[in-house]
Amino acid sequence: MYELLIVCVFGALGVASTKITDDEFADVSRKVGDRMGKLWDIAHQGMRENRFLRAEKALLTILKIDEKNAAAYNRLGILYAKQKEYRDAIDCFEIASSIEATPSSLHNLGLIYFETENYEKAGIAFEAALNLEESLAARHVAYAKVNEKLGNEKLMFQALERAVELEPNKETYSLLLKAYDERGMQAQADMITQKLQKLIVPAGRPKRILRPRRVVI
Repeated sequence: MYELLIVCVFGALGVASTKITDDEFADVSRKVGDRMGKLWDIAHQGMRENRFLRAEKALLTILKIDEKNAAAYNRLGILYAKQKEYRDAIDCFEIASSIEATPSSLHNLGLIYFETENYEKAGIAFEAALNLEESLAARHVAYAKVNEKLGNEKLMFQALERAVELEPNKETYSLLLKAYDERGMQAQADMITQKLQKLIVPAGRPKRILRPRRVVI
């Protein structure tokens, strides 16, 4: 009987100990979460105000807490790119992509490679970003620019034409028109010119609003 009582007492202590440990763990997790939130706020504010050192310290602290935080590496890469510290920016974007390959991290990596004239790697990064998300015209424009540098005119035109399909606006049409003009492709250039002119509303003439016809029943 006495032995059974001892077992019960120790069993109860074990349950209590587990409960305390779980409560302490939840408290620590909450505190870490609150701290991470404050650090992100500091980082975002620092970047908005061009207080790069403050933002960098906050992001590095986040990475000390969570060394596999891809978003922090990506943001740190943007920070370094703004300061033209391209080698550090590349390192951050490469790490971010290795942890979690997102369209934005791969596109950012491509932009830095393009800026440093490493066009082969830029093309690979842009293509990888497009494989994950191809619905943004800006990604196709970037891919077109790097292929122009590499002399891949077929891929360049495909990318520019896709950009026009996604966002048929003055900017995309103008880029495609310039590409045709520079290569003496007059017939294609004329077609784009006509489409571009339809987008431009003449000064002093408000765009006509088409109203549905009123039908009397």
